[in-house]
Amino acid sequence: MMKTDDYILIDGHKHIRHQQDIFSEDEMISRSKKYYEWLNKRRSVRHFSDKSVPFEVIENIIKAASTAPSGANKQPWTFCVVKNAQLKKKIREAAEEEERKSYSERMSDEWLNDLKHLGTDANKPFLETAPYLVVVFKRPFEIDKNGIKHQNYYVNESVGLACGFLISAIHNTGLVTLTHTPSPMRFLEKILKRPNNERAFLLLPVGYPAEKAYVPDIQKKTLQEVIKWY
Repeated sequence: MMKTDDYILIDGHKHIRHQQDIFSEDEMISRSKKYYEWLNKRRSVRHFSDKSVPFEVIENIIKAASTAPSGANKQPWTFCVVKNAQLKKKIREAAEEEERKSYSERMSDEWLNDLKHLGTDANKPFLETAPYLVVVFKRPFEIDKNGIKHQNYYVNESVGLACGFLISAIHNTGLVTLTHTPSPMRFLEKILKRPNNERAFLLLPVGYPAEKAYVPDIQKKTLQEVIKWY
């Protein structure tokens, strides 16, 4: 192992020195409280404005999402940004077709009952109204220039983490989104002509909320319900 002040070499691979902001205990408590209070204001919104959003904003939130950790740093994701109105219309039509089947055939009575308080149905107008759709694809494997397949690791976990970063980044800009998962989602791969090593993972409309946007009056679990100290 070779070592300098700025980096070390481990098995021939460079490891740079980590730089981290360190805060006092009082400031840590304050920052963690403020972050929770800010993030707790985030809501999934189904009523969007068609007001335009600078493309640079979308680029920046995707860059933020791409900082997420991933198995062996493979970064097994692709973010497809859809602005084209015709493509958004095709996506809405295909999504609603799958949703109608889900609501009428696939979902159990218990599932449908659990959704009632959210006011959801098979109609998804936000897929056309929102100025952007961000379709997240996972990449179970890579194919190199010689056609050889290379495995990615912890793909669902890695892409899930990136989506969490993405949702937080969207909230940070003052925009809103909704985690939309029409099932199955293979139509997204066809409409966007994605390669055969990509699978649709999540569909996120991104934009401003409508002038009068309403969300269900729901509550999160209490801290006592979600934390166990050992």
